[in-house]
Amino acid sequence: MTAEIITIPRAALHEQVAHRLRQMLIENRIAPGGKLNERELSEVLNVSRTPLREAIKMLAAEGLVELLPNRGAIAVLLSEADVLNTFEVMAGLEAQSGELAAQRITPAELNEIKALHFEMLAAYTRRDLPAYYRLNSAIHRDINTAAKNPVLTATYQQVNARLQALRFRSNQNEEKWRDAVNEHEDMVAALTARDPAAMRAVMTQHLVHKLAAVMEQLRASAAASHTPSKA
Repeated sequence: MTAEIITIPRAALHEQVAHRLRQMLIENRIAPGGKLNERELSEVLNVSRTPLREAIKMLAAEGLVELLPNRGAIAVLLSEADVLNTFEVMAGLEAQSGELAAQRITPAELNEIKALHFEMLAAYTRRDLPAYYRLNSAIHRDINTAAKNPVLTATYQQVNARLQALRFRSNQNEEKWRDAVNEHEDMVAALTARDPAAMRAVMTQHLVHKLAAVMEQLRASAAASHTPSKA
């Protein structure tokens, strides 16, 4: 018996590469403002330059990567103004998603969110931030899906792409991470109660707290970069 050779379609390959590269950006393995070195990334991801370049173009369209003429690509570095403006929009999208989801969620969708929530709590207990973040993102995505508004979903995906790396890093403060977990408990309770007002309130509060954590980190990083090194 001979083994069947399965060829991965080119489109599927560059999408897989984009997924892996996206995780590297979100988890700060490529720092904001850092150059995406094609030779190094080809070796790390074990792919040729062609699918890698196609993946980089995908991430540029999502707002995670900036393409510079004759200089290649860099991980997007958002200014304070960019962060404030984007979180302001995202807070509204999350609140609307939560309010509509509380009205429209099906029992099956609610059970899936509860299951993801319990898995997320386990990741939090282990202090496994990458696993926690993936589950956290899935919960927010499922809440948005449960709102059953395709225009809202398309806008949500576009705006959220710009904030993923910042949202990931906002949980690196233990106290703020614990607060975020408590807010997720409130989300599940509001969804279970089918309470649109409570869901809108907790989603808004959640994003306000995320913004505060992100701004605190950005300002601390800026202050550190301007502190003279000791001889």
